Parts: sequence; structure tokens; C-alpha cells
Amino acid sequence: MQTSHHAYLRMGIVHFMAFPQLAGGSGPWEETVEAIARDTFFDAIEITHIAHEAVRTRVRDICRLAQLSVGFGAHPIILGERRDLNALESKERTAAVARMKELIDEAAFMEADSFVVLSGKDPGPQRRQAAVAALVESLTELCAYSRRVGGPPVVIEAFDQAVDKCCLLGPADLAAEVAREVSAHYDNFGLLVDLSHIPLLGESPRQALEPVRDWLAVAHLGNAVLTQGMPAYGDHHPPFGTPGGVNYVSQVVEFLRVLKEIGFLDPVRQPLVSFEVKPLEGQDPHLVIANAKRIMQRAWALL
Repeated sequence: MQTSHHAYLRMGIVHFMAFPQLAGGSGPWEETVEAIARDTFFDAIEITHIAHEAVRTRVRDICRLAQLSVGFGAHPIILGERRDLNALESKERTAAVARMKELIDEAAFMEADSFVVLSGKDPGPQRRQAAVAALVESLTELCAYSRRVGGPPVVIEAFDQAVDKCCLLGPADLAAEVAREVSAHYDNFGLLVDLSHIPLLGESPRQALEPVRDWLAVAHLGNAVLTQGMPAYGDHHPPFGTPGGVNYVSQVVEFLRVLKEIGFLDPVRQPLVSFEVKPLEGQDPHLVIANAKRIMQRAWALL
């Protein structure tokens, strides 16, 4: 397309993946956020929990000054603390919901416009529907809480069900089922589809996106390796061009094309579309980000 991507979307980056040393909440937050804020290619940044309150305030002020939209990802906490929003044991699920409410408070302070979570492990076919019911209960509770405290919409991301993370959510049909139930009660809810996860689920972009078009809130661009034994096998979001990677320019073009066809890319709405890329060992995060920007520029030109 000849029209700039800025006309159709807010280009973002998942900051805690590009700079994975920050996933624990501490580290060079200000200097790395400033690097993104100074780059006018980006309109948005997706952050996670920041351990120190003073640093949170400074990061918020950087984003405010640069007019950089903020998204909040709870993934490092969920995975690091082994929280499970679809746990069948009520005490475990209640604790996970309570922890997410704490993070919603932080997301509200950071003026985030999305709060992204992921489901827990898929318990298998026999207990899957019970887990879906538990997940719906958790998500509705989080939506109610976020609305009450003036927080952002709650968004759940679809992950692989059998390769790496082995999450309940999951395939597009199941994501649509959950979204239908939650959105029947709350309009501050949405889904996130990541190009990296589509091949892990054995879906095509069209199969992954069309069933959830009514609830799609955020999209991610990234890569995945499906060959066992190769570096970054599974859900590790390696840079584009990594040996064994299954997503490159043509796959990004197809993903963007379907997003446009279903009406997600829109000059009025300007939804969040973020890179989710992670440096391999020894790689410079800034070069990995430059890699992703060039892939996007080439894909957009071919769209």
C-alpha cells in the first residue's frame, strides 16, 4: 500500500520481549522505553509490571510526553508465578484473579489502553469444558473489576495448545466461544491474535482471524520455529529470518491482508498492531527491532 501504515493502525512493540531482561520488573526501563519513544515509527509500546513505583512514574511520563500509547501485558507474571485463570481448584483460580486485579491497578496508573492475559494449561479433552467455564468466570470478574477502577479493557491472547505453552486458549473456535460468553456481559473485553502462534496452532491467518473478527482487539507480528532441535523451537518469537522460522515477509503480508479484509485495520479505529520479537542469545535488541521494522515496511509496500 502507498498510504502509510500509520493511517490504519498504531504500530507498537512488546517491550518486555524485545528487552527480555525487563520481564522480571527491574532493569533499564527508562533508557529502553526512551529508545522506543524517540522512534516515530512506533505509536505504542506494550509494557509489563514495573517493580519500582518511581520508575513506573517516570516511564508513564516518558510515554505521555512522546504521545506513545501504552498496552500492559501480564504474561511475565502469569508465567513466572504460574498463575492459572482457568484452574479447576477454586483457591488457585481465585489467587490468580486477585493477582491480576493488582496488575490492572498498575495498568490503570500507567494509562494503558489494554490489559492482556493468557489462559492456563489445557487440562485435556475430558476437563476442557470445565476449564473453559472457569476461564469465563475469571475473565468476567476481571472485566467487572477493571470497569470499576477505570482500568483498560481486558484482552486474552490465543496461544498454542499442544506445542510449547500448551494453553487452554487456544484454537480460534474456542477463543470465539469464550469471547462470545464474556462479551455477552461486558463490552470491555477482546481477543489478541499473534502471527507467531498461528503456525503452532496449525491454523492459517484466515482460519485464526475470521472466527474472532467481532472481538479482535490487538494483533501481534512475530516469528516461530517448528523444527524440533533447532534454536528457538516453539513459542520463542525469534527475529524474522532466523533459520527454521516459518514467518517472513509473505506471511506478514497475508496476515495484514486478512486483518484489512475483516475490517480490523481501519483509519478511524487505528487498532494496536505490535511486533513481538525476542533476541536470541547474544543478539542486540535494537538490531532485532530494526529487523522487524524493515519486514513491516516491505510487507506493507506489498499489501
